[in-house]
Amino acid sequence: MTAGECQIIPTASANAFATGRYPEHAAVAVTEGIMSMLSEDELEGVIAHELTHIDNRDTLTQAVAATVAGAISWLAQMASYSMWFGGRDDRNSPNPVGLLLTIILAPVAASVIQLAISRTREFSADAGAARLTGNPRALARALQRLESGARQMPLDGNPAFAPLLIVNSSAGDWFRSLFSTHPTTESRIENLMKLEQELTGSY
Repeated sequence: MTAGECQIIPTASANAFATGRYPEHAAVAVTEGIMSMLSEDELEGVIAHELTHIDNRDTLTQAVAATVAGAISWLAQMASYSMWFGGRDDRNSPNPVGLLLTIILAPVAASVIQLAISRTREFSADAGAARLTGNPRALARALQRLESGARQMPLDGNPAFAPLLIVNSSAGDWFRSLFSTHPTTESRIENLMKLEQELTGSY
């Protein structure tokens, strides 16, 4: 792929994402659904959001975060095996509570770290788009409409793909949103409105 390339995905689901670990080999992909749903200025805000992801090398950051999370989970597994099979007498037998905490909490902690990084990058990309277009309100409107669209027609695919999307396909699902790769749409819109005040100088 060449820098600045745009791909159109033939699906009615409304979403967009950036791909490519380096700006020199990156592209923005938008669905047919998002092109028909959003106005010109809203779509401009979405594309600016994805271009900011590319400029910030967020795809690479996500890949590193996923690798670290996977390594922590693997180490927790290895530690649990060692605790089970490392000793044969009562003194060396594993503490069941400690073993359970190791098995459960380490992978959860790794996932929380990964999600925190992902959510931070989304806020950063929203801010970058707002400054790039000078129109934070258009992106805020787009996010609101996209969340509604995601509830009605989610973009199906590998869950590992979710961090790349501009809105998570689990939007509106309360339980799944607890472990969402994205901040809530409400918090993103609130941040964009604050940026609008900063950019216009109205406090």
